[in-house]
Amino acid sequence: MDGVTGRSSDERPTVLVTNDDGIDAPGLRALVRALVAADRYRVRVCAPDSEKSAVSHSITWRHPVAVKRVDIDGAEAFAVSGTPADCTSLGISNAIFSSVPDLVLSGINKGSNCGYHTVYSGTVAGAREAFFNGVPSVSMSYDWVGGKSKVEDYTLAAEACLPIIGAILDRIRNHSYPNGSFLNVDLPTDIANHKGYKLTEQGRSFFVMGWRLVSSEMQGGQMLSTMTMDKDVAELPDMDASTMSAEHRLFKREITVTPLGGLAPPEKDFQAFFKDWLPSLSDRVCSSAL
Repeated sequence: MDGVTGRSSDERPTVLVTNDDGIDAPGLRALVRALVAADRYRVRVCAPDSEKSAVSHSITWRHPVAVKRVDIDGAEAFAVSGTPADCTSLGISNAIFSSVPDLVLSGINKGSNCGYHTVYSGTVAGAREAFFNGVPSVSMSYDWVGGKSKVEDYTLAAEACLPIIGAILDRIRNHSYPNGSFLNVDLPTDIANHKGYKLTEQGRSFFVMGWRLVSSEMQGGQMLSTMTMDKDVAELPDMDASTMSAEHRLFKREITVTPLGGLAPPEKDFQAFFKDWLPSLSDRVCSSAL
C-alpha cells in the first residue's frame, strides 16, 4: 500500500515520457527522476534512441523501427529508432506496454517551443500524437541559453512542472479534465526564480530560415548541418560565392523572428477551463514556496 494515499501501487496513474532530444537527454532524465521521486506514478519511457529535434510530426511508414529496453531507475523504458510521434504511438499501444497511460509527457526539451515554430518541434509532436489518439498530454520545454543555463536547471524545470502534472492527473482521475486540446508548457531560463504559472494563447512568432554561404575548409573538413538552429554555433564570416566551386558551396541558417498568422486555437471550452483552474494552482504553488 502507498503510505500517503492508502492506495496500492497498482492504482497509481501511469505516465508515459517521451521527447525529441533522445532517451539519454538530460531534460528527459531529469523529468523521469522527478516523477519517480514523487512516488505517485507508474513511470514509463518510450523515447528516440538518438536526437530527433525538428522532425515535426513525421512518422515511420514503410520501414520497421527497432525497440530496445533501457535501464532507467524506477521506470520501464524503451529506446526506439523512430520519431517522437512513433514513440508516442508505440507507447500508448499494447505493442510494448500492457495498458494505455493516463497521461503522456513530452520533454523536457532543450530550447523554447512557442509561436509557430511549434510546428517544427518533435517535442510538441510527441504530445500531439497522444492528443490525436484521445490521451491527455503535455509538451514541456526549457528555454536553454548557452553560457547561462546549466544541466542542473532541468531538475528545477521538472520540479516546477510537477504541480501541473499532479493536478492534471487528479482531474483525469475524477473525469473532469477536458479533452479539447493538449498543453504546451514553456519554462523560463531563470527557472529558479519563476513567478508561477500564466495562461497564454498561441503566439505568432516564427523563426525565418535564411541561408548564408560558408566554407567547409573553415570547419576543418567538417560539414555544417543545414538544419542547425543552435545559438552556440560560432558565427562565421561571409564567403564570396564567386571564389568557390559549386561542389563546395555550403549554407548555414540565419535565424530571425517574424510574426505570421495561421494556426488554429484550441477549443474555447479548453481555454476557459484553464483560465479558471490555473490561477488557483499557481496560488497554491507560490504559497508553498514561502
